[in-house]
Amino acid sequence: MSQSQHSVADDSEAKPVLAASLHDVRYLVALLRGISFSNRATVTLTADGGMTVSVEESRTLVATSYIYPDHFDEWTYTPPPPPPKSASASATQATELTNDDDDEADTNTTTAFEVPLNTLIDCLGIYGTANLTSLASSSGGPKHRRWRRDGESGDEGDGDGGRRGGGGGGGGRGRRDEAPSNNSRIDAYFGAASNEKRTSARVSYGGPGYPLALLLAEDASGPTTTCEIATFDPEPGVDLPFDGERTVLKIIFKSSSWLRDALAELDPSCDKITFTCNPPAAAAANNAPQPQQPQQRGGGSTAKPLFRIQASGTFGSTEMDYPNDREVLETYECGAPLSATYRFGHIARTLRALQSSTKTSLRIDDAGLLSLQFLVPVPVPKPRGGSGGGGGGGTSNSFIEFRCLALDDGTSY
Repeated sequence: MSQSQHSVADDSEAKPVLAASLHDVRYLVALLRGISFSNRATVTLTADGGMTVSVEESRTLVATSYIYPDHFDEWTYTPPPPPPKSASASATQATELTNDDDDEADTNTTTAFEVPLNTLIDCLGIYGTANLTSLASSSGGPKHRRWRRDGESGDEGDGDGGRRGGGGGGGGRGRRDEAPSNNSRIDAYFGAASNEKRTSARVSYGGPGYPLALLLAEDASGPTTTCEIATFDPEPGVDLPFDGERTVLKIIFKSSSWLRDALAELDPSCDKITFTCNPPAAAAANNAPQPQQPQQRGGGSTAKPLFRIQASGTFGSTEMDYPNDREVLETYECGAPLSATYRFGHIARTLRALQSSTKTSLRIDDAGLLSLQFLVPVPVPKPRGGSGGGGGGGTSNSFIEFRCLALDDGTSY
């Protein structure tokens, strides 16, 4: 990977490829931190699609965060100009270039570069106000019951709510004076001061060879910080396309906590994790009435589960069965029995994304490719120039997606 170089000619008049601002970086940081298991990230910019940030591991696992333009207070994307063509090109070369115009036009509508992801996250959090304990809880996600082991009472009481940390901890941590009137220029970027500490940012990227520039501040009257992060030419990454028409299993968890708690309780020393699924009719015919909550048990169960997570390792195996309950599995589509096995370390990479999401979609295609999509609600800034008062502009749904190849052994359809 080589750092790209740029020509200094005509720099003074060049428009930046990206000029964006946002009044609260916490949600951006959450989307980036959800895929921060690898430091080398590829950022792709488009006018309509916004920003996508992708990382990969072992050419088997790909994670992508989708950050849409409406998540920003300002989003201006200007495609870089195409490279100059040689004036001495022959007629044949000119014809070939003409035939490739459409392809070049498509290429010029997107801009890609690599950036050290952990450095970017550290810069955004430089004031210490870029963290959220749980986006799911702060966004009003549904309250869920605790995972129940065999032999435990079905009455959860209120203990679960206390364990997950309620709504009292995220309030304002101090008040500040109103910004003086001579700060109108920086107010345009960062907004007026509020009662809650937050980090606002202006993001700019000049094009290939330029650094990714961040202008950060807590309020209009306080200090500002400028960061410039070196960018690099993107290297070809692994492509794991998921064809929806080849889907053999589709599950939507009503709350991401149902999957997050299950994965968090598995032994980190496990090597493999297997998802076993059966059609609802087949599972109901072979099992007793389902309990109202998922159950955790040791290995060795012979019952045909609706949906089972089994983790195995040197010290044994653990199975977790899910009930046919719409309070747990909002959507369940499985036409035939299947079992797919993955590297446990790859699936465990999703825990950070699960902590920031409210719902989770799990899909598997007929080749064993796993797609996990995590829904992350992001407040939309209120329109500029609107009347004062009132709240923001509502909520927009972003998401983080993981795609993972199955292991050859232990996978059947």
